[in-house]
Amino acid sequence: MVFTGNFALNLALITAAYAVLASCYGGLRRRADIVVSGEHAAYATSGLVTIALAVMLHGFLTSDFSIKYVASYSSSTLPVGYKISALWGGMEGSLLFWLFILTSFIALCIWQNRNRNRQLMPYVNATTMSVALFFLILLIFVTPPFKLLPFRPQGGTDLNPLLQNYWMQIHPPSLYLGYVSWTIPFGFAIAALVTGRLDDLWIRTSRRWCLMAWFFLSLGNIFGSRWAYEVLGWGGYWAWDPVENAAIMPWFTGTAYLHSVMIQERKDMLKVWNLSLIIITFSLTIFGTFLTRSGVISSVHSFTESGMGPFFMVFLAMWLLISVSLLIYRLDELRPRHQLDSMLSRESAFLFNNLLLVGLAFATLWGTIFPILSEWVRGVKITVGPPFFNQVNAPLGIGLLLLMGIGPVIAWRRASTKQLIQNFMWPTIVALLAGIVTFFAGVRSLSVVLVFSFSTFVIYTMVVEFHRGAVARATMVGESYGVALLGLVRKNQRRYGGYIVHLGVVLMFIGIAMSSVYQVEQQFTVKKGESFTIDRYTLRYDSIKEAEDSHVARLIAQLTVLDEDGNEISHLSPEKRFYKKPEQPSTEVAYRSTLRDDLYVILGSADKNDTATFQVYVNPLIAWLWIGGIVLVLGTLVAVYPTSAGRARERVVEAAAEKRYKV
Repeated sequence: MVFTGNFALNLALITAAYAVLASCYGGLRRRADIVVSGEHAAYATSGLVTIALAVMLHGFLTSDFSIKYVASYSSSTLPVGYKISALWGGMEGSLLFWLFILTSFIALCIWQNRNRNRQLMPYVNATTMSVALFFLILLIFVTPPFKLLPFRPQGGTDLNPLLQNYWMQIHPPSLYLGYVSWTIPFGFAIAALVTGRLDDLWIRTSRRWCLMAWFFLSLGNIFGSRWAYEVLGWGGYWAWDPVENAAIMPWFTGTAYLHSVMIQERKDMLKVWNLSLIIITFSLTIFGTFLTRSGVISSVHSFTESGMGPFFMVFLAMWLLISVSLLIYRLDELRPRHQLDSMLSRESAFLFNNLLLVGLAFATLWGTIFPILSEWVRGVKITVGPPFFNQVNAPLGIGLLLLMGIGPVIAWRRASTKQLIQNFMWPTIVALLAGIVTFFAGVRSLSVVLVFSFSTFVIYTMVVEFHRGAVARATMVGESYGVALLGLVRKNQRRYGGYIVHLGVVLMFIGIAMSSVYQVEQQFTVKKGESFTIDRYTLRYDSIKEAEDSHVARLIAQLTVLDEDGNEISHLSPEKRFYKKPEQPSTEVAYRSTLRDDLYVILGSADKNDTATFQVYVNPLIAWLWIGGIVLVLGTLVAVYPTSAGRARERVVEAAAEKRYKV
């Protein structure tokens, strides 16, 4: 099996290199047969990488500890679900999994475009397969996944206890899917620059790939936040850790692209900006991979120090040089046909939206790399902590929240004074009232008041948009209000799906603002039978018990939760765990979640005298962060769900573009 895995990877290296060379040669010489041959090589690469991945999975499922990677990240007592997720628990396996996703997506992209975009596809294939070729070089020459041990250890080392959680079974795959998906739009952008097809065809062709990339990157960040909340045991979900930052930066720039590309489609503007955003977003995915695997930063999420950092930086520098050179070469052809008519327009709102999102990405990037730069220049690593990111990014985020309400209701091109008054008077009044109510309800933080006020502004404008559209459709078509509302969304899924996404983001803002500013934290040391009070909760320490199996030993505290009237409302069981194979302790938090707040309890310690120490948090409105994430996911699914009408429109646009550029 190990021979099969190594042979598959080495053969994939050859087919990937051939795919790149054949695609470039066939595209330049306009040899359709050679272009197709390069595409077949990409299919072969995908199949060979799949075989290698299957060999590694077989090693985990059969506990083949002769493979060094399997022995390092699995054990004979590890549950099957975690044996599968151990595949991406370390360096070699995560790169192999990344490569599997990438080559699968390339094969899917080629199949989708087998009868269209034939002028672009050679360069799309060459660009994307060059990325696959880079990862194959790493896996074969730098960090081989199928290394054999000189002896077969008994039992294996086991997976890191922090990774033995169901969120880690879905968080890394979601994040990888998001990262890798951006390679496809990047390939189309490079193909457009090489061929000179600089209209919006490449944008329309890669739109669903962009939405999918954004969708999975969003999921990955949400799942990662949930993992941190449940597993790390510090009462929070985001610490501006360097690897967390690496995941959120391409999300910021990708979100900017999804907004600004609408201006290019409608007004034929921002061509250079949109190409730049795609290049930046792809570069940030590679940079994030460098941060995670180079060892230059310390993070609970990062892999051990390795010598891979220089390879990633050389690869990133190479593609930045190629991309920027092509962009400069095509600058004259990328000049916009129209200019911004007015600062009071939807175009300007989208532009400010982009500036804030890119500002968030830049501020996060600067805070992330500053410790590295300070160590290189001065020899001292200066830590940049959460206070910096909160102080810089919070105002930008609040401004972004306001723009989410302004964009949908301001007119294209130029808004008149009458339109501004008509569209913004009531939303502004309602937002001011919400801010006043929030203040008199006891909220004294300016940032939280602004978040509630602006959130109300956004929600009001969206509700009005849905209501007006549904009423107009019901009047014209003669449908009931509910049927008209559904028909309205189906007719323009991209627009109304985007509104639903905005609603999800608003709910997340509310949860983040309240849980960040008004979190309550206390530590209690009590004896069995004693009670302690935090905020509106009283907790009684009832007992402590032990449990054990072949994999893990548990120390479980039993707590009864009482409300303000002394009624029992819940039971919580925080744990201390000891994993036997790696001989590592771990903490399992317990929490009671409501729409109002979360009661979050950590067992610090317990002794034989029946005394235990608990770290307790009350996180107000944090449930709305997770609810907002669900709404965001639903809105994205609405926006990307294919319809027959949408496919027909795409075919008409593509046919017209092909006719225009046909040689």
